[in-house]
Amino acid sequence: MRLRDLSPSAALLATLLAAPELSTAFYLPGVAPTSYKEGDKVPLNVNRLTPVGSGTEGTLRSVVSFDYYHPAFHFCRPEPEPKYVSESLGSILFGDRIMTSPFDLKMLHNDTCVMLCDDVKFDQPSAHFVNRRIAQGFALNWLIDGLPAGQLIEDEVTQTKFYSQGFALGSNDDKEMHLNNHYDIIIDYHQVTEGNYRVVGVIVQPDSRSTKADGDGGAINSQGHCGWGSPPLTLSETGETVTSFTYGIYWRESPTAWATRWDKYLHVFDPKIHWFSLINSAVIVVFLTITVVSILLRTLRKDIQRYNRLDSINLDDLSGTSAVEDGVQEDSGWKLVHGDVFRTPNSPLILSVFLGNGAQLFVMTGFTIAFALLGFLSPSNRGSLGTIMVLLYTVLGFIGGYTSARVYKAFGGEAWKLNIALTPLLVPGIVFSTFFLLNLFLWAKESSGAVPFTTMLVIVCIWFLISVPLSFAGSWVGFRQPAIQAPVRTNQIPRQIPPSTTYMRPIPSMLLVGILPFGAIFVELYFIMSSIWFSKVYYMFGFLFLCYGLMIITCAAVTVLMVYFLLCSENYHWHWRAFMTAGASAFYVFANALIYWVTKLQLGGLAGSVLYIGYSALISFLFFILTGSIGFFASWAFVQKIYGSIKID
Repeated sequence: MRLRDLSPSAALLATLLAAPELSTAFYLPGVAPTSYKEGDKVPLNVNRLTPVGSGTEGTLRSVVSFDYYHPAFHFCRPEPEPKYVSESLGSILFGDRIMTSPFDLKMLHNDTCVMLCDDVKFDQPSAHFVNRRIAQGFALNWLIDGLPAGQLIEDEVTQTKFYSQGFALGSNDDKEMHLNNHYDIIIDYHQVTEGNYRVVGVIVQPDSRSTKADGDGGAINSQGHCGWGSPPLTLSETGETVTSFTYGIYWRESPTAWATRWDKYLHVFDPKIHWFSLINSAVIVVFLTITVVSILLRTLRKDIQRYNRLDSINLDDLSGTSAVEDGVQEDSGWKLVHGDVFRTPNSPLILSVFLGNGAQLFVMTGFTIAFALLGFLSPSNRGSLGTIMVLLYTVLGFIGGYTSARVYKAFGGEAWKLNIALTPLLVPGIVFSTFFLLNLFLWAKESSGAVPFTTMLVIVCIWFLISVPLSFAGSWVGFRQPAIQAPVRTNQIPRQIPPSTTYMRPIPSMLLVGILPFGAIFVELYFIMSSIWFSKVYYMFGFLFLCYGLMIITCAAVTVLMVYFLLCSENYHWHWRAFMTAGASAFYVFANALIYWVTKLQLGGLAGSVLYIGYSALISFLFFILTGSIGFFASWAFVQKIYGSIKID
């Protein structure tokens, strides 16, 4: 059956279900293809060294990355000096530091032994530094024609072969560290037309060899090519170690087309887990939503009919007995608080600022996922995801200012100047200050992940020159709009709130409601965390798109149900409760990060732990603002709807 033969609703459902597969098989390339002729030089650029999982369980032992040309590594440098390759803003923020290298690769020219540099001396501090990085499982990251150099790996579950990104700095044998100083580079090429070739795959097989190659490049010693067959190289921490770096280059033809060359790198470990978790979350969310809607519709219909019937009966003409016989009772439940439900909440300024930034995050996240799902943020364009997130959040400052102003005006706030100033400064200021403090730890560790001070200034300038004026403009437009009117009048004297039951108190209700949105994204969150901390490419945006939709529906449904129960218990302080209850899912996100820290990470030292916990807290804070805003606006619409449906004298 073809897609066009289906009904519109069935076609939409089929498209959404196929989205995860489509997003992995199709992308719009971020760079134009480069064709080479035989003998043309193919550039090999080097990137930072990153920690990856080490040991049988893949435990991560560090979160700090290092520049390739860090003095302690003593890697061979090009003449006269290595040069930086231009990068995008997102690439810099995520720690990429791409530079030129001395490798000389020529299309279709094989070399079994090339001397990269000789008489490289490792003193005791350098040997200790490198051995520690080997023990922590660090990997080298090269880029050849934009493709990452990796190793061929076979998935034990699906028996499929794929290319990893990066290859080991060294190996650990009986607690003795061996530095890899020889690299066999295998490059797959595809012939486009006669005499024109393109790079479609890169594999590096590193090896540790203690015997140096004799003579200049291409020499063969008694042990074989470039010391082949010699004992592994061990860097002595008690004396000086002298060695050399060599490489071999091998070209092999491949049927892989340039447009699909990234498919070898984008591998899903056990995709059945993804589908099972997605279907499980979808079933739970659909069941939850149907339950909430059915309960609210049936209960609210009866409540509204009863309240309206009370107002239509002239109680002066009825005796108490006849009123009881007709089933007419006194008001009870949520109608009792109609004169207080739209009362201005505590700290309306802070709440409106949070809601403005939450709306800005909501739209930014939706657009980013949509762009990624359509393939505009392909992995071939490094840093495109980070760049689009920063630019979108900056440009969407107008939405943040407009939303904050409309909400604050609806609350009856008078400090409008402070609202205009705090909306673009409070939440971004908290995020930037935390990011800057964590960056100091990276600077102290001489990590490549430390964002340069000039880049910090660029971000600040972008923010104050673009986002802040847009936010001011949005606030100005928002304050000029008429205030959102409540459907009922607010009493002058606040009504007394009766004692609430245990499960309706703030902390228990937050814990009960907050776990449901977290459950909708739990499995996807695991894959995102693994991609962030294990330096992997996350590209499963089809699954993320569906999970994001499920999270929105869950946040709205459970928060509305909680607010209904709160109003039925005659508690009209629903504004902050709706925001905090939906935002409580961020607590579970942070708790999950701590569990991940205990089970999957072994970060020796204070700096690594502070960085991990700090960045996890920052992500959880933004998630708190996002989910809290979803819950609040859903509850606000619900409260406006139900109180607009009853007749109030």
